[in-house]
Amino acid sequence: MLSFLLKRLFSTVVTVFVVLTITFFLMRLMPGGPFSGEKKLNPQVLENLNKKFGLDKPVFEQYTMYLTNIAHGDLGPSMTYEGRTVNEIIGYSLPVSAKLGFVATGFAMLIGVYLGVIAALNQGKWPDKLCMFISTIGITVPSFVIATLLIYVFAIKLQMFHAIGLESPMDYVLPSIALGASSMAFVARLGRSALLDVIRTDYIRVARAKGLSKNTVIYKHALRNSLIPIVTYIGPLLAAVLTGSFVIEGLFGIPGMGREFITSITNRDYTVIIGFVTLDATFLVLSNFIVDILYAVIDPRIKIE
Repeated sequence: MLSFLLKRLFSTVVTVFVVLTITFFLMRLMPGGPFSGEKKLNPQVLENLNKKFGLDKPVFEQYTMYLTNIAHGDLGPSMTYEGRTVNEIIGYSLPVSAKLGFVATGFAMLIGVYLGVIAALNQGKWPDKLCMFISTIGITVPSFVIATLLIYVFAIKLQMFHAIGLESPMDYVLPSIALGASSMAFVARLGRSALLDVIRTDYIRVARAKGLSKNTVIYKHALRNSLIPIVTYIGPLLAAVLTGSFVIEGLFGIPGMGREFITSITNRDYTVIIGFVTLDATFLVLSNFIVDILYAVIDPRIKIE
């Protein structure tokens, strides 16, 4: 167990370091820069700005300085927002996106697994067709269309929810549904397929032959093993939703990481882009590590070595 943890920790550090390095040098290869906007700056002003942020130094020297700052937990100042640091931007935008992401993931998992179970237990019948129809809509309809319909119907027409911001727990309902709809649909289809495969295995037939009730066979034995493919999907899903969605956050006026990330790309804000990409990579690697641990929790036959 200790050996496994050390190996995964090492691979996590290496992966994040590689992503950070590639992103850093790609930013330097991009045409233009953070100060090359539509309004052309005075050459002296441009020179002073480059000097202030160290952009006048050789690229490898900038890289060394950036790694030194990273080692001290400093992601650097924003190059386009005066007086703001990347740590501050992430500090206020990450909690907003994380809360919305957790709610959206919970919605996707609970509803998706429920629809998958209902569909599998009623294969070929109308509940199965209804659940698969709902999942097809969730997969094929873009999230911004779902968000727009939810805002129009429930916020404007029925006035049941607010269309802008996250001021109360009820304000999470519409953006969470819009953000988690496609994931919910994918989980439903994945759960249905996995549960049907498990139901046809020999040990399920033996459990039924022993006289165990249908609920015991399905929910205690079959469902648990059918969750492994779904748990695999949770890793990249968590990394995606926790770091924000530009479309959903823009439509609902949510000041999360998705909106800040797109703004930083538009402004060519080097430090913010590198900070966000590195954080996203860290979330992805850590979420996959958690998934590996969950494998052993769900299925005792899987050993962590």
